[in-house]
Amino acid sequence: MIKVGIVGGTGYTGVELLRLLAQHPDAEVAVITSRSESGVRVADMYPNLRGHYDQLAFSVPDSASLGACDVVFFATPHGVAHALAGELLAAGTRVIDLSADFRLQDADEWARWYGQAHGAPDLLPQAVYGLPEVNREQIRSARLIAVPGCYPTATQLGFLPLLEAGLADPTRLIADCKSGVSGAGRAAKVGSLFCEAGESLMAYSVKGHRHLPEISQGLRRAVGGEVGLTFVPHLTPMIRGIHSTLYATVADRAVDLQALYEERYRDEPFVDVMPAGSHPETRSVRGANVCRIAVHRPQGGDLVVVLAVIDNLVKGASGQAVQNMNILFGLDERLGLSSPAMLP
Repeated sequence: MIKVGIVGGTGYTGVELLRLLAQHPDAEVAVITSRSESGVRVADMYPNLRGHYDQLAFSVPDSASLGACDVVFFATPHGVAHALAGELLAAGTRVIDLSADFRLQDADEWARWYGQAHGAPDLLPQAVYGLPEVNREQIRSARLIAVPGCYPTATQLGFLPLLEAGLADPTRLIADCKSGVSGAGRAAKVGSLFCEAGESLMAYSVKGHRHLPEISQGLRRAVGGEVGLTFVPHLTPMIRGIHSTLYATVADRAVDLQALYEERYRDEPFVDVMPAGSHPETRSVRGANVCRIAVHRPQGGDLVVVLAVIDNLVKGASGQAVQNMNILFGLDERLGLSSPAMLP
């Protein structure tokens, strides 16, 4: 049984981790921390978890108790994992970080986007980017895993087959992406209030979103060079979901795009390439660790449109984190993650 610790278990990604791990046959949550909620039982804060974590209570983060775990998940704001990750790694505990702290390999670039100096640049060389469809072998032997963000997961999975095959012009990529409000986190913010976000659609961070350098980093690896990416995120009035509409110029009109995508993801348990002509819906992945993809070439022209949908809290965060844990410990990748999406 894998002994699990969770740092920062009161946010949406934290409770999603708890929900998924409650149905995992080989993992047990032994420690969950929150400075503000220390002493509160998990089942009292989250009634949906009654009967699963009735004796588990939040505690103040402590490196000794966390270091006794086999793996520790950080479901925290950026900057928090910097302080504790090194101590846990020194104790032999493996770390899976859901924040952005170790996603970017360049500490100076991280500082520019997050407005503070990187707190653990010495750990960056050993951080493995936890996108299983790309880095599965590195994940198997990793000590520190950086779980990809939600927008980067859907966008990279959508673009990768075209870029890896050298078919798309890497200098002219566009990602038009929509997110549910849960992507903004659980903390109270005016823009996330029902009356503010409901019955409205709004683009934001057009000049540059923090996920832009993460996406660009992954796409550069795929092409082995620089990329030109325009990334525009939008807030939509739904709770969960990411919908990425991706545009790429593919001059070769003879290539079978459907076959290309089906072959690339043939052995991937959590990527579903839908039949030609499909239009995946965010509700089709709600609560599931799945990315559904459809590829189109409108009017048979040079512009290819890829549609990719995920649940931002599952394949875009906690589900992908559990998928990484399964790979890390040599388990069936699907353990704890095989439930179908919820409808309606």
